[in-house]
Amino acid sequence: MSDTRTEYDSLGPMTVPAEALYGAQTARAIENFPISGLTFPRPFLRALGMIKEQAAYVNLELGLLDDWRAQAIATAAAEMVSGSLDTHFPLDIFQTGSATSTNMNANEVLANRARQLLGTLADSQVVHPNDHVNLGQSSNDVIPTAMHLAAAMEIRERLIPALTGMQKALGEKALAFDDIITIGRTHLQDATPVRLGQIFGGYFRQVAIGGGELARSLDGLGELPLGGTAVGTGINTHPEFAQKVIANLSEVTGLHLREARDHFAAQAGKEQVVVTSAALRTTAVALFKIANDIRFLGSGPRCGLGELRLPAVQPGSSIMPGKVNPVMAESLMQVCAQVVGNDATVALGGMLGNFELNVMMPVITHNLLQSIDLLSNAVTLFTTRCLQGLEANRERCEAMVEESLAMCTALAPVIGYDRAAEIAKAAYASGRTVRAVALEMNILPEDELTRLLDPRTQTEPGIGR
Repeated sequence: MSDTRTEYDSLGPMTVPAEALYGAQTARAIENFPISGLTFPRPFLRALGMIKEQAAYVNLELGLLDDWRAQAIATAAAEMVSGSLDTHFPLDIFQTGSATSTNMNANEVLANRARQLLGTLADSQVVHPNDHVNLGQSSNDVIPTAMHLAAAMEIRERLIPALTGMQKALGEKALAFDDIITIGRTHLQDATPVRLGQIFGGYFRQVAIGGGELARSLDGLGELPLGGTAVGTGINTHPEFAQKVIANLSEVTGLHLREARDHFAAQAGKEQVVVTSAALRTTAVALFKIANDIRFLGSGPRCGLGELRLPAVQPGSSIMPGKVNPVMAESLMQVCAQVVGNDATVALGGMLGNFELNVMMPVITHNLLQSIDLLSNAVTLFTTRCLQGLEANRERCEAMVEESLAMCTALAPVIGYDRAAEIAKAAYASGRTVRAVALEMNILPEDELTRLLDPRTQTEPGIGR
C-alpha cells in the first residue's frame, strides 16, 4: 500500500500522507508555513470541534443536512472535542491572518473522518469539507467564535479556580500571621510598623481584583461572532443558524453565550479579547508583585531580610552546597513577564482589523490561550508548593521593628515633626534605637513614650495613641 494519497482543491492536486485525515488545503498550508512549530492548543481545538458538532445538529434541524450525513459529521466533531483527532491538526500558528487554513483543516479532517464512519472514504461528495461541514459558516466568524469560547472555558474552568485557591491560601496566612508585627517598607526604606497579616491581606485583595476582572471578561467573551459569515452580513447562512448553534453551545458549556450585537464590530474588531488580555495582564502584574515581595521577605536566610521561611523544594546551586532558592516565586514571576508580553502582542493584533476583518487572529489566539494556561499552572503550583508551606520568622520580624527609625513617626503628632526628625537622625548617627534616644533626651515621660512606641497600636488608625 502507498504511504501517500492524492487530494484535490481548487488549485489542483496535493500529495497527502495516507494516514492523515486532512486534505489538500491543509497540505498546502503545511508547505507554506513551516515557521515556528507552534500549533493551535487543545482548548481551541476543543472549542472549534464543539462549534462544528452543534452546527451539524442545527443544520439537520433546519433541514439543510440529511440525518445520516449530519450524524456522521457530529460524531467526528465529538471525537475532535475529545482530543482523539489532535494529531491531524499540524498547522503553524503563523499562517493566514483569518486562520482559514485551520478552519479548513478542521473541515477536511471532519469530512474525511465522517466518510470513514460511513464507509465511503474515497467519495468526497458524500461529506464535503465546504458544502457540508462548513455549511452556514465562514472562517471569519467561526475562528473568532472558537477563540472566545476557548478562552471563556479555560478562564472559568482553570484560571478562576486556581486564583480562588491562591486567595484561600493567602487568607489563611493573613489570619495566621495577624499577631506578628514587622516593619513596613516604602521606597525600599524602613517605614512604620505593620502586621504581617495585613501584608498578606493586601495580597489577598490584589488577587481578588485580578480574579474579578477576569470574571467580568467572561461576559464580553460570551458575545459570539458566529452568524456573520464572510464580512458580517450573514450571507449563505440560515437566519436562525447562529442563534440555534449558540443556544446549544450555551447549554453544553453552561456559559452565558449570545450572538454578537453587531457582526461587523465582532469580526473586524477584537475589543472583547483585548479586554480579556488586559485582565490577564492586570492579574499578572499583581501576582508578580506578590511573588517578588515573598521572594525578598524570604531572602537570606541569614544575610537577607529573612522574615519569611519559604519551603525548600529543590537544591539551589550547582556550586554552593546547602543553598536553597525561591524557585517557585521566580517561576511565577517569569510567567507574569510572559503574560505581559503576550498582552502587548494581543493589543497590537487587535489593531489589525482592516475594514471588515481582523487578520491577526491566530497569533491573538495563541497568546491569549497561552497566558491563561501559564497563569493557571503557575498559580496552582505557587499556591501548593510555596504559599501553603510558608512560615513566618517572628523573632526576625519583631527585632526589625524596634530597629526602625520610622518608629519616630508615632511621636510626631505629640512632639512635632522637626523634633521627631531630630530623634531619628540622632538614632541613625549613633546606631541606637529611636526609643533609646528619646529616653535619653527625656522628651516625654517613660510611660508615655512606651505607649506611643507600642508597635501594635501603630498598625491601626489613630493619632498620638
